[in-house]
Amino acid sequence: MRIVRAKALGFCFGVRRAIDMVAEVAEERGPIDSLGSIVHNPVVVDGLTAKGVRVVGGLEEVESGTVAVTAHGRGPEIAGEAEERGLDVVDTTCPIVRKSQKAAQGLCADGFRVIIYGEEDHPEVRGVLAWTEGKGTAILDPEAEIDIPHRKLALLAQTTKSEQSFAEFVGRFVGHNIGRINELRIVNTTCPETDERYHAAHELAAECDLVIVVGGRGSANTRKLAQTCADSGVETQQIERAREIEPEWLEGKETVGVTAGASTPDQSIDEVVARLEKLAEKLHAKEQRARRFAPSNLMDA
Repeated sequence: MRIVRAKALGFCFGVRRAIDMVAEVAEERGPIDSLGSIVHNPVVVDGLTAKGVRVVGGLEEVESGTVAVTAHGRGPEIAGEAEERGLDVVDTTCPIVRKSQKAAQGLCADGFRVIIYGEEDHPEVRGVLAWTEGKGTAILDPEAEIDIPHRKLALLAQTTKSEQSFAEFVGRFVGHNIGRINELRIVNTTCPETDERYHAAHELAAECDLVIVVGGRGSANTRKLAQTCADSGVETQQIERAREIEPEWLEGKETVGVTAGASTPDQSIDEVVARLEKLAEKLHAKEQRARRFAPSNLMDA
């Protein structure tokens, strides 16, 4: 059985940057608080907790005097409220998410209604919407009914959406609403690194009998990776940790692929590959014993 890693997988630049930033501050200052999980991965969260990074639900829960804004970003009100409370802020917002925030803010200032192609409950999307001061909306359905004041509209995307899915959304949305729009702006705020992982996952699925997708179950891009592989017609299993792999998954498989979300650490990927190799050895030994004691072989003996 072959075990193949996707050409692009695991930590992206923004996630690695955020983790390094909070780990460095915690080492220098001691325990700090994080306004939500730095990234959507329990392995990463556990590792940061061990280094003194505590996850809190709001600024009122901060005890350390230092609060970290996660890679998903937050609204502009956080800085002011943190200052009022006398808190130091470590802003780990991903640069690509920051681009989306500033685009949304600038477009609203120019009189555009901002539509974000994304999940309205996702932390990143909630943060971007906060920069629109109530003039933005997040939708997934391109035919959803929306208001378009002044007939000026701008379309952005949640950064973890693929370019292809955003393009399809734009096409259907414009086709449905073109009669109500005089001016349209489209800002491609999808993340190139995330999109690279979707393409690599699609290529991987084409050569495998099974694909293991490693990442947090709360991670949007990890779920999308799993969906990308499943849509390619290959058996797909999404896990958070290596111990979740079931030996039965490998029976009859010749090539097993491994990919991972942008918030998945290298250690988790390595542990998954190591477990797959160990299980493959056991499966091979089991098959060898079965052949040795097969009735035809016993008769020959």
